[in-house]
Amino acid sequence: MNFAHIQSNSLSGLSIADHSKNAFMELKRKKGHRYVVFKIDEKKREVVVEKTGTPAESYDDFVAALPGNDCRFAVYDYDFVTSDNCQKSKIFFFAWAPSTSRIRSKMLYATSKENFKQGLDGVHYEVQATDLSEVDLEILKDRAQ
Repeated sequence: MNFAHIQSNSLSGLSIADHSKNAFMELKRKKGHRYVVFKIDEKKREVVVEKTGTPAESYDDFVAALPGNDCRFAVYDYDFVTSDNCQKSKIFFFAWAPSTSRIRSKMLYATSKENFKQGLDGVHYEVQATDLSEVDLEILKDRAQ
């Protein structure tokens, strides 16, 4: 079996689990989660929730939830105060693909990203990251202002 066959085969029929959609809606509408980390379950051929963070959890907790050697999708609800003292919130979508992850995993996440992200209505910004320096909190602060 050649690589192209594996790649196209692994992407056919990938769906978003209902609990993944629900977790995103909890974050977006009810502020029930600070973040949600998603992973692709290759056996089930769907995107599932791996971890959620409570509203009290910090950005450092979120970053710690990202695996050091495997890809993930994630959303983070970033609260901030504008220069004119208004409380705001922006949802960031993360495509996490550390350089140490398997090539097959990187391919699967890269080719599934747009379809998955389209299912998450309400994402304001996207961050693609391959290491921790690319998920620094300053990046969110700069983009949200």
